[in-house]
Amino acid sequence: MLPVWLSDTVTTDVSRALHYTGLWGLEGVELRRVGHGVVPDVPNERVLRDRLAAEEWAVAAMEPGLFEGTATDSAAAFGDLARLDEVLAFARRIAGPVIVVGGFAPDGFDLAAAADVLRRAGKKAKTAGATLAVLNSPDAATRTGADLARLLDAVGHEAVGAAWHPAHAAMAGERPADGLAALGQRVRHVRVRDGALEANGAWADALVGEGAVGWEEQVAILRATGYGGALSLEVHPVDDLPLAKVGLRSGTAVARLAR
Repeated sequence: MLPVWLSDTVTTDVSRALHYTGLWGLEGVELRRVGHGVVPDVPNERVLRDRLAAEEWAVAAMEPGLFEGTATDSAAAFGDLARLDEVLAFARRIAGPVIVVGGFAPDGFDLAAAADVLRRAGKKAKTAGATLAVLNSPDAATRTGADLARLLDAVGHEAVGAAWHPAHAAMAGERPADGLAALGQRVRHVRVRDGALEANGAWADALVGEGAVGWEEQVAILRATGYGGALSLEVHPVDDLPLAKVGLRSGTAVARLAR
């Protein structure tokens, strides 16, 4: 597995992001916000490409903000399908074959409509040699691994898999091991965050390995299913620790898990 991080959880500055990548013992990045833009609309793309090449960091994935609206809103859905062409072209230039996309809004969610849109997107991705990874999120119709598995079952396309976020599943009340079992071998990307639900239902972040997600178990299951993709760290505030220290300690843990 490849230890990387979602760099805009700390900084959108490329130089700082790549500095932290090496400092924390990670081997690449996942791109979302760069400078004042969201991929693929980033400033100074050539500078970004040159810096990544010079440092020899991998771009494990990118998240352009597609398919986060209502699945039955045909204008939005087909607008995202059209924008996917730009995203895939950017992915070819940056060499990041995994595109993380949303699982649509929960209000008025229509499984058949969502599956149709993602199936069309999957056909485009396959032609471009890329993979779409649908994220489970508390703000989406795909809140848990089980939700995401149902959507992927309906899509039924080899180029559309899961961007598995076990902490998000835990926030929704799903045991992360159960969510991962539901997804099986369809995981194409993994986001790393740790913490636990408090008695009042609020989420409290923790350093990776010190929360209730169960990362040792998650990685063991992933290895058993043959997963060899990225473990992408998200850096969130933990107690009064500076974000750089959270990143260092959690990044070290992710690197250990990956290797």
